[in-house]
Amino acid sequence: MASRMYPFPEKSLAQVLTEFKDEFKEFAATRAEMLRAEMREKLTVASAAFPAIAVGAVLVLLASVFISVALVALVAMLLGGSTGAWAGAFAIVAGIFLLVGGVAIALGVRKLKSCSLKPERTLRVLKQDQIWLQHETRNEP
Repeated sequence: MASRMYPFPEKSLAQVLTEFKDEFKEFAATRAEMLRAEMREKLTVASAAFPAIAVGAVLVLLASVFISVALVALVAMLLGGSTGAWAGAFAIVAGIFLLVGGVAIALGVRKLKSCSLKPERTLRVLKQDQIWLQHETRNEP
């Protein structure tokens, strides 16, 4: 009677578990490779942004040094020194470094924001797998 209900040949529990284990291994390996490939792509883009941020940070640090020197020279000039020209020069150089450094940081941050490190494709495929699995389990006799 059981053979009329199920047109497929019956498999032992060990065979079913072995097949399930093999399919699950293949599934997990595929998803892991997909995650690795996507993260490699994202890290390549992100690593291109880090040098711009580093250069910007160094230039901003230099600008703060020049601004400090310019302020010291300004205070010295207010106290009676006559060396205002070099104080202005320090201020101009500091302003240029600050501008260039700020632009470099802004470009690096924008590039990092444009590339989310979240593995979008992998998560989308896993969500589709979850929906498929839920659909399959609901339709089982």
